[in-house]
Amino acid sequence: MYPHERSLVKKLANEPFALIGVNSDKDREALKKVIEKENITWRSFWNGGGTQGPISRAWEVSGWPTIYVIDAEGIIRFKSVGPNEAGTQKAIDEALARLKAASKH
Repeated sequence: MYPHERSLVKKLANEPFALIGVNSDKDREALKKVIEKENITWRSFWNGGGTQGPISRAWEVSGWPTIYVIDAEGIIRFKSVGPNEAGTQKAIDEALARLKAASKH
């Protein structure tokens, strides 16, 4: 998912968009090296070393990756279990369009 995430961050750099990642790697020190190597520039939280960590439990994540698109009002507009680049992009575009339309009023 890292290449797709990097492309989203770059493409939406001038938009009101934030990407937040959650990582379930067991070894936090090794994860830091991966973040550097993969050029992860967005915030990425550690899930306590496994898929049953506190973040995945709180968000009821049942598979990896799970993708949420949350709009500016905090409403979950899209959820996908498994990679879904087209669905993710469509949901982001719709959320940005709603935000822009709302700002014109």
